[in-house]
Amino acid sequence: MKPSIQKLRNYFKLEAKNGYDNSAVIGGLERMLDPWSMEARADSLPEAIIQAVTTRLRDYHRLSVESRKETLFGLWKRIQRELGEGEPPEEEIKPQEEPAQEEQPTPKETVEPTPSGVAAETPGPAATPRPRPQFPPGAGADLNAHVTTLKHIGPAYAQTLENLGIHTLGDMLYHFPHRYDDYSQMKPINRLGYGEKVSVIGTVKSVSARDTRGGGTKLVEAIINDGSASIRVTWFNQPWITKQLQPGMQVVISGQTDQYLGRLTMNNPDWSPVEKKNLISEGIVPVYPLTARITQKWLRNKIYAVITDWAPRVLDPVPASLRAEAGLMDLSPALEQIHFPTSWEQLKSARHRLSFDEIFLLQLGVLQQKVNWSQQTASIFRMEAGWLERQLQKLPFALTSAQQRALDEVMTDLASGHPMNRLIQGDVGSGKTIIAALAIALVCDQGSQAALMAPTSILAEQHYHTLLQILATNGGPLSPEQIRLMIGATSESEKIEIRAGLASGDISLVIGTHALIEDPVEFHDLQLAIIDEQHRFGVRQRAALRAKGTNPHLMVMTATPIPRSLALTVYGDLDLSVIDEMPPGRQTVDTYVLYPKERERAYTLIRRQVEAGHQAFIIYPLVEESDESEEKAAVEEHAHLQKEIFPDLKLGLLHGRLTPSEKEAVMTRFRDGEFHALVSTSVVEVGLDIPNATVMLIEGAHRFGLAQLHQFRGRVGRGKARAFCLLIPGKADAIESERLQAMAETNDGFVLAERDLDQRGPGDFLGARQAGYAKLRLASLTDVELIQKARHHAQRLFQDDPDLTHDEHQQLAAALKRFWSSGSGDIS
Repeated sequence: MKPSIQKLRNYFKLEAKNGYDNSAVIGGLERMLDPWSMEARADSLPEAIIQAVTTRLRDYHRLSVESRKETLFGLWKRIQRELGEGEPPEEEIKPQEEPAQEEQPTPKETVEPTPSGVAAETPGPAATPRPRPQFPPGAGADLNAHVTTLKHIGPAYAQTLENLGIHTLGDMLYHFPHRYDDYSQMKPINRLGYGEKVSVIGTVKSVSARDTRGGGTKLVEAIINDGSASIRVTWFNQPWITKQLQPGMQVVISGQTDQYLGRLTMNNPDWSPVEKKNLISEGIVPVYPLTARITQKWLRNKIYAVITDWAPRVLDPVPASLRAEAGLMDLSPALEQIHFPTSWEQLKSARHRLSFDEIFLLQLGVLQQKVNWSQQTASIFRMEAGWLERQLQKLPFALTSAQQRALDEVMTDLASGHPMNRLIQGDVGSGKTIIAALAIALVCDQGSQAALMAPTSILAEQHYHTLLQILATNGGPLSPEQIRLMIGATSESEKIEIRAGLASGDISLVIGTHALIEDPVEFHDLQLAIIDEQHRFGVRQRAALRAKGTNPHLMVMTATPIPRSLALTVYGDLDLSVIDEMPPGRQTVDTYVLYPKERERAYTLIRRQVEAGHQAFIIYPLVEESDESEEKAAVEEHAHLQKEIFPDLKLGLLHGRLTPSEKEAVMTRFRDGEFHALVSTSVVEVGLDIPNATVMLIEGAHRFGLAQLHQFRGRVGRGKARAFCLLIPGKADAIESERLQAMAETNDGFVLAERDLDQRGPGDFLGARQAGYAKLRLASLTDVELIQKARHHAQRLFQDDPDLTHDEHQQLAAALKRFWSSGSGDIS
């Protein structure tokens, strides 16, 4: 029996079983007509049969029960007569007498109208909203059931699906498409432009594979032609594609166009075979993330089966009143539309609803964490009259108004009786360290201890010397012996001495790296924990430092300006102090974007600055050259610069493949002036203080985000001399890049952070903290409007029912627990 006839038979039998109430298909039988007719034509059914089915069923919803029965009976009789398919029609579609049941009857079965190219496999529940059924033992599965409960999924396929994070039916329900193909809207190849994100449908003309230079990479190249033009498509290290792509095959490729030797190309695009049923469809086809041994058609079928059967049964955790007020689509149709949308408008509504859920649950969790933290008790540190004035008088500079505001907030926290949980964010050179120093002074002056943890030894050492100068000279509150540095290079005998001093209380302040959180380290009375460049540390590391005391006050600092949308979400459990004003006299860095052919001008500037006694950074996006990119690389360019360009200068080399001790050694030698210039990849440490460095040259600048470029720029201009930042994109056509020009227009890191978030997403801002949060599948942390909407509703609900104990919030409480089960925030 042909698939389209089998499908029609299933529809008719279910309709008969359900008493001809038009519930066999969600939305009514007429909803399945368009996709079914396309599948029928693909099966080469006679056009007369197709027209008869579509004509008779188009008005099925208007017929009486008796007329519906006669219509289905007549259609099936004709199909049997003309095609010889099926059993006698009476046995096929007549209503069945239901046996008496002792158990509660299960809901009527239904079948979702099949999307183009997807065969229906599993009947599902009726279209009308209803509570999720309570299955009797052994009668069915739930969303926690393993995927092997699905038809045709055995242990081998289940193991493969685990690579996609799919273990249960619920995982499959929330395995969303990463794009959609609308074959009616695709652009011909001859109308493509450079840098466009597009989908193209065409025929494979050729496919080949070869090893790249050095043999480290396998290159697969294919030529795709759509009748208007051809485009060369390249995949790196995916040799299996040569077995999957065959000349003559029709495929859809999706990605961003690039250019090579004047011709358009596409590198590492998504691709999938074109199914004939989709080709003649005007529908929207979901395209899912895949793994080896899984095809789009197979996964689409399985997900469709789950959606059909389970999406209508899912309980909506968001209360109906909140959904109405926020203008949200119900959860069940949202899940159906996100997978198999009937229109782009419905898809947009579904995406909005599901994205709202993620941000809403994130906000609720953050609010709970903030309240839990504020309910803890902590030691109180109040300033005596005149204490702060005496400390400020010892400083060689006056605080800016932004620093004073941040200091007031910190001192209020320390005197509150609740543990401080504050993030100090300020641009490079804005003066965050002095705020930390004054907090340390207050705590240690009253007999308690403080610890400052930095991500690298060289940064820890910088903090050590700075704090020693502020706190232990000119009548400071501490003596040099009370301030110690503990890093990887610290000898074991000295570490033993420091541990003993911390345990006895003789040492008031310790500065170090992760060595501070190792088990042997115990404090006599740790009351203030400070973490610098906090995005470099994970939740466990922060928790481990806090655990060294009893509810100590926590201050975290970052030089990466955090956009408002992230401050409201990912960092929403922290109180935020923003130092958005630079100290008087701080140098702005002159920034220029150069064409690649102007590179010699950059070299001339470096030489002049070195002759004047200064130093330079030269940054490259790659460690070593690769056929995957035309960008310059640090290792090769270091050799070239040392031999051909600056043979009389001494150049250091720093990259991520060096061991930590090797990196430390290179940076220390550069700091001490042994190298005139440092050639490096992006591993140049945030916070690295080289006052003598006046030039930052960044090659392949278009490869970096604005936040990262701004951090690079912050490595220079830290002394009194004029400083320069030179940006050279890898291609001349990137010289007008709005991103790069923004760097030349402003030195304001907050402005650049907002632009970078819009253009590149939140990855550069999250760092290790991202691991503390459940993964957001759909929501964008750049969508300020959605974030504010979700935050508004979360705050209102939280004020009314902070513990989610009301009856209407029980499903929401369960959803919140599931959402946060894969991670936690800063309240560990």
